[in-house]
Amino acid sequence: MSYFPAFVKLDDLSILIVGGGYIAHEKLDHLLDFTSDITVIAAELSNDMEALISKHSLPFEQRTYLAGDIKDFGIVVVAVDDIPLQAAIFQESKQYNCLCNAVDSVDYCDFIFPSYMKKDDLTIAISTSGASPAMAKHLRRYLEKLIPDSISAFLTEMKTLRKTLPKGKERMKMLDKKAEDYIKTWSNK
Repeated sequence: MSYFPAFVKLDDLSILIVGGGYIAHEKLDHLLDFTSDITVIAAELSNDMEALISKHSLPFEQRTYLAGDIKDFGIVVVAVDDIPLQAAIFQESKQYNCLCNAVDSVDYCDFIFPSYMKKDDLTIAISTSGASPAMAKHLRRYLEKLIPDSISAFLTEMKTLRKTLPKGKERMKMLDKKAEDYIKTWSNK
Protein backbone atom coordinates (compact mmCIF):
# COMPACT_ATOMS: atom_id res chain seq x y z
CA MET A 1 0.00 0.00 0.00
CA SER A 2 1.22 3.50 -0.69
CA TYR A 3 0.64 6.41 1.66
CA PHE A 4 -0.72 9.80 0.65
CA PRO A 5 1.83 12.50 1.47
CA ALA A 6 0.17 15.16 3.60
CA PHE A 7 1.42 17.67 6.13
CA VAL A 8 -0.81 17.67 9.20
CA LYS A 9 -1.46 20.80 11.27
CA LEU A 10 -0.87 19.70 14.86
CA ASP A 11 -2.18 22.84 16.59
CA ASP A 12 -5.35 21.14 17.84
CA LEU A 13 -4.09 17.55 18.08
CA SER A 14 -2.68 16.22 21.32
CA ILE A 15 -0.24 13.35 20.91
CA LEU A 16 0.27 10.32 23.14
CA ILE A 17 3.44 8.24 22.96
CA VAL A 18 3.25 4.80 24.52
CA GLY A 19 6.74 3.51 25.25
CA GLY A 20 9.99 4.87 26.60
CA GLY A 21 12.83 3.23 24.69
CA TYR A 22 15.06 4.14 21.76
CA ILE A 23 12.31 4.21 19.12
CA ALA A 24 9.96 6.20 21.37
CA HIS A 25 12.79 8.70 21.89
CA GLU A 26 13.35 8.95 18.13
CA LYS A 27 9.64 9.60 17.46
CA LEU A 28 9.40 12.11 20.32
CA ASP A 29 12.46 13.97 19.06
CA HIS A 30 10.94 14.25 15.57
CA LEU A 31 7.53 15.33 16.86
CA LEU A 32 9.09 18.07 18.99
CA ASP A 33 10.16 19.78 15.75
CA PHE A 34 6.46 20.49 15.19
CA THR A 35 4.61 20.48 18.54
CA SER A 36 5.07 20.16 22.27
CA ASP A 37 1.53 18.96 23.03
CA ILE A 38 2.82 15.46 23.75
CA THR A 39 2.21 13.11 26.66
CA VAL A 40 4.24 9.97 27.35
CA ILE A 41 3.10 6.80 29.10
CA ALA A 42 5.77 4.17 29.73
CA ALA A 43 6.64 1.63 32.39
CA GLU A 44 10.33 2.45 31.91
CA LEU A 45 12.28 5.26 30.25
CA SER A 46 15.68 5.25 28.59
CA ASN A 47 18.04 7.93 29.87
CA ASP A 48 17.70 9.84 26.57
CA MET A 49 13.91 9.70 26.74
CA GLU A 50 13.92 10.88 30.34
CA ALA A 51 16.21 13.79 29.45
CA LEU A 52 14.03 14.86 26.50
CA ILE A 53 10.84 14.72 28.57
CA SER A 54 12.51 16.76 31.31
CA LYS A 55 14.02 19.31 28.89
CA HIS A 56 10.60 20.04 27.36
CA SER A 57 8.59 19.63 30.60
CA LEU A 58 6.29 17.08 28.96
CA PRO A 59 3.57 15.23 30.87
CA PHE A 60 4.74 11.70 31.74
CA GLU A 61 3.05 8.82 33.52
CA GLN A 62 5.28 5.95 34.61
CA ARG A 63 2.99 2.97 34.19
CA THR A 64 1.71 0.56 31.58
CA TYR A 65 -0.94 1.58 29.06
CA LEU A 66 -4.56 1.23 30.18
CA ALA A 67 -7.58 0.94 27.88
CA GLY A 68 -9.08 4.39 27.43
CA ASP A 69 -5.79 6.28 27.76
CA ILE A 70 -6.11 7.55 24.18
CA LYS A 71 -9.58 9.07 24.52
CA ASP A 72 -8.32 12.66 24.75
CA PHE A 73 -5.68 12.41 22.02
CA GLY A 74 -5.77 12.93 18.27
CA ILE A 75 -2.66 10.88 17.56
CA VAL A 76 -1.09 7.91 19.33
CA VAL A 77 2.38 6.53 18.67
CA VAL A 78 2.82 3.01 20.00
CA ALA A 79 6.55 2.40 20.45
CA VAL A 80 6.57 -0.92 22.28
CA ASP A 81 7.61 -4.43 21.20
CA ASP A 82 4.34 -5.92 22.49
CA ILE A 83 2.46 -6.78 19.26
CA PRO A 84 -0.83 -7.70 21.01
CA LEU A 85 -0.74 -4.30 22.77
CA GLN A 86 -0.06 -2.57 19.44
CA ALA A 87 -3.08 -4.35 17.93
CA ALA A 88 -5.30 -3.50 20.90
CA ILE A 89 -4.36 0.19 20.86
CA PHE A 90 -4.85 0.32 17.08
CA GLN A 91 -8.36 -1.17 17.42
CA GLU A 92 -9.15 1.18 20.30
CA SER A 93 -7.95 4.18 18.28
CA LYS A 94 -10.83 3.60 15.85
CA GLN A 95 -13.36 4.16 18.67
CA TYR A 96 -11.88 7.56 19.42
CA ASN A 97 -11.09 8.70 15.85
CA CYS A 98 -7.45 8.81 16.86
CA LEU A 99 -4.71 8.34 14.25
CA CYS A 100 -2.40 5.48 15.23
CA ASN A 101 1.20 4.64 14.40
CA ALA A 102 2.53 1.37 15.79
CA VAL A 103 6.24 1.40 15.03
CA ASP A 104 7.46 -1.43 12.81
CA SER A 105 3.91 -2.82 12.44
CA VAL A 106 2.39 -1.33 9.29
CA ASP A 107 -0.78 -3.37 9.83
CA TYR A 108 -1.46 -1.18 12.86
CA CYS A 109 -0.67 2.17 11.28
CA ASP A 110 -2.95 4.89 9.94
CA PHE A 111 0.19 6.84 9.02
CA ILE A 112 3.94 6.41 8.90
CA PHE A 113 6.81 8.69 9.83
CA PRO A 114 8.77 9.65 6.72
CA SER A 115 12.40 10.59 6.75
CA TYR A 116 12.39 14.37 6.73
CA MET A 117 14.54 17.45 6.89
CA LYS A 118 13.51 20.81 8.30
CA LYS A 119 15.19 24.17 7.84
CA ASP A 120 12.86 26.80 9.30
CA ASP A 121 9.88 27.04 6.89
CA LEU A 122 11.22 24.34 4.56
CA THR A 123 10.19 20.79 5.37
CA ILE A 124 10.91 17.96 2.94
CA ALA A 125 9.55 14.48 3.67
CA ILE A 126 10.74 11.32 1.92
CA SER A 127 9.13 7.90 2.00
CA THR A 128 9.70 4.64 0.18
CA SER A 129 6.41 3.27 1.60
CA GLY A 130 8.48 0.97 3.75
CA ALA A 131 10.47 -0.55 0.86
CA SER A 132 13.78 0.96 1.97
CA PRO A 133 13.93 3.29 4.97
CA ALA A 134 17.72 3.29 4.48
CA MET A 135 17.28 4.80 0.99
CA ALA A 136 14.95 7.48 2.36
CA LYS A 137 17.49 8.31 5.09
CA HIS A 138 20.41 8.61 2.64
CA LEU A 139 18.37 10.71 0.21
CA ARG A 140 17.45 13.03 3.10
CA ARG A 141 21.11 13.36 4.07
CA TYR A 142 21.99 14.18 0.46
CA LEU A 143 19.35 16.92 0.33
CA GLU A 144 20.48 18.34 3.68
CA LYS A 145 23.96 18.83 2.20
CA LEU A 146 22.62 20.18 -1.10
CA ILE A 147 20.22 22.80 0.26
CA PRO A 148 22.09 25.81 1.67
CA ASP A 149 21.28 27.46 5.00
CA SER A 150 20.41 30.61 3.04
CA ILE A 151 17.12 28.88 2.16
CA SER A 152 15.64 30.38 5.33
CA ALA A 153 16.30 33.98 4.27
CA PHE A 154 15.13 33.20 0.74
CA LEU A 155 11.83 31.74 1.99
CA THR A 156 11.29 34.73 4.28
CA GLU A 157 11.71 37.01 1.27
CA MET A 158 9.34 34.88 -0.83
CA LYS A 159 6.74 34.91 1.96
CA THR A 160 6.91 38.72 2.09
CA LEU A 161 6.56 38.99 -1.69
CA ARG A 162 3.54 36.68 -1.67
CA LYS A 163 1.86 38.85 0.95
CA THR A 164 2.63 42.18 -0.73
CA LEU A 165 2.31 41.52 -4.46
CA PRO A 166 -1.17 41.30 -5.99
CA LYS A 167 -2.31 37.78 -6.84
CA GLY A 168 -2.33 36.75 -10.46
CA LYS A 169 -0.30 35.28 -13.29
CA GLU A 170 2.40 37.97 -13.16
CA ARG A 171 3.10 37.33 -9.49
CA MET A 172 3.11 33.59 -10.08
CA LYS A 173 5.57 33.92 -12.99
CA MET A 174 7.86 36.25 -11.07
CA LEU A 175 7.95 34.04 -7.96
CA ASP A 176 8.50 30.92 -10.06
CA LYS A 177 11.44 32.56 -11.87
CA LYS A 178 12.91 33.79 -8.59
CA ALA A 179 12.76 30.25 -7.11
CA GLU A 180 14.26 28.73 -10.26
CA ASP A 181 17.12 31.26 -10.28
CA TYR A 182 17.81 30.69 -6.58
CA ILE A 183 18.08 26.92 -7.04
CA LYS A 184 20.44 27.42 -9.99
CA THR A 185 22.89 29.17 -7.65
CA TRP A 186 23.32 25.93 -5.69
CA SER A 187 25.20 24.24 -8.52
CA ASN A 188 27.55 27.22 -8.88
CA LYS A 189 29.18 26.53 -5.51
